[in-house]
Amino acid sequence: MSDIPGENDQPDPSEPLDSFDEIIDAETTRDPDLAVIEAGSRTLRTQGGPPQADVPARPEDPEVDKALREVEAELATRWGETKLEPSVARIAALMDVLGDPQRSYPSIHITGTNGKTTTARMIEALLGAFELRTGRYTSPHVQSVTERISLDGAAIPAERFIETYEDVKPYVEMVDARQEHRLSFFEVLTGMAYAAFADAPVDVAVVEVGMGGSWDATNVIDGDVAVVTPIDLDHTDRLGGTPGAIATEKAGIVKQDATVILAQQPVDAAQVLLKKAVDVNATVAREGLEFGVVARQVAVGGQLMTLRGLGGEYTEVYLPLHGAHQAHNAAVALAAVEAFFGVGEQRPEPLDIDTVRKAFAAVASPGRMEVVRRSPTVVLDAAHNPAGARVTAEAVGEAFQFSRLIGVVGASGDKNVRGLLEAFEPVFAEVVVTQNSSHRAMDADELAAIAVEVFGEDRVQVEPRLPDALEAAITLAEEEGEFAGGGVLVTGSVITVGEARLLLGRG
Repeated sequence: MSDIPGENDQPDPSEPLDSFDEIIDAETTRDPDLAVIEAGSRTLRTQGGPPQADVPARPEDPEVDKALREVEAELATRWGETKLEPSVARIAALMDVLGDPQRSYPSIHITGTNGKTTTARMIEALLGAFELRTGRYTSPHVQSVTERISLDGAAIPAERFIETYEDVKPYVEMVDARQEHRLSFFEVLTGMAYAAFADAPVDVAVVEVGMGGSWDATNVIDGDVAVVTPIDLDHTDRLGGTPGAIATEKAGIVKQDATVILAQQPVDAAQVLLKKAVDVNATVAREGLEFGVVARQVAVGGQLMTLRGLGGEYTEVYLPLHGAHQAHNAAVALAAVEAFFGVGEQRPEPLDIDTVRKAFAAVASPGRMEVVRRSPTVVLDAAHNPAGARVTAEAVGEAFQFSRLIGVVGASGDKNVRGLLEAFEPVFAEVVVTQNSSHRAMDADELAAIAVEVFGEDRVQVEPRLPDALEAAITLAEEEGEFAGGGVLVTGSVITVGEARLLLGRG
């Protein structure tokens, strides 16, 4: 297999050039949703761009790596994240036998359709800047399952992940024996996160729901602050076919006397969420009314913002992320942290502006408009539904002056793939369709058939193997010459982005 062309390629003669297929075969004896694709820089070594967010790689210690693989293999025997039963009975039973660790710290609970993980990272950065010890639980992971549980802004070490699993395992087995169905993969990880946070201990937990809200496994906490990022159509087979129906499920995280931070929402979703807030006597802050984005301008490597929070304006806030949607995520995150500290209710003054600036300047969100290579520029973005694709397409146009943008798209079969492709059609000169290693991946030929209908046959290329798709896209982007400004956007799935990230030397 040839490497992706690039003048910066520097093969390491001491490292054998393993076949990506062999690595994938070795790694996908487990559920691909759990597997870390072990290609790394051994297959495609192209480097470039500024230092990126730290995403954990495989442990260097062979014994630790072996133990982590054993844990992943055991987790993979459980229901995956796409198989659900709408109930919190099992996770509640696990929390009970663990002594309800989730009750030992306050929490900020986040739901919505898009932007949850980045908003969680922003909230975590703000709380950490104010010298609080944080625990963050997000999903899915980009490259390593250990990413999902973070302490003090960093994924917990593999050793601690393994120890936490071994600590909760006897209690998991106890609950398994008493329930009709065993605890799922996501339920076990949720229990591990809550236990790890209590053991740390953390001052505050920042928790992202897996899906929905009411019956999501994370919903055994009573969040002091409930955050709802923009709601749109996704997982409609499980959550409902309208924003209002989806909001009904997501409103389940709004608890008695909590503070609710609402991003801008469709009218029917907003009505549902506001009604739930009234029912439980929650205080509501709405983007565009009580807080929001006052101004923003493109800056080198990101954007410069003025945000209106619950306590006043915060000017000259630099955010090293691209796109208007990230500025809105920042406004939501700021309001959530203000609410946690009682700004606007118990205390009138805003948060310290210098601390806020420092926190936002340090935010990173792997796989979200992330530049991983230059000349040509390769951008990774985990957009996987039409709403996410629309904001990504807008952000690419704003942040980069590409004369020719090539898309690499690998999507899951259970998504609205046509809607995703239609959102990207105006900005992609050509699209290379591919598939990732997950069992959920849409077949490349099936994806190509839809892409031809959207783009036309002359703008679609099919490369079933992701390494070949990346190589083809970079070649197409370079056709106009070294200084012509061609670029590549890899998108369609978190799994596709995670595998591409490793192939391009990140991790």
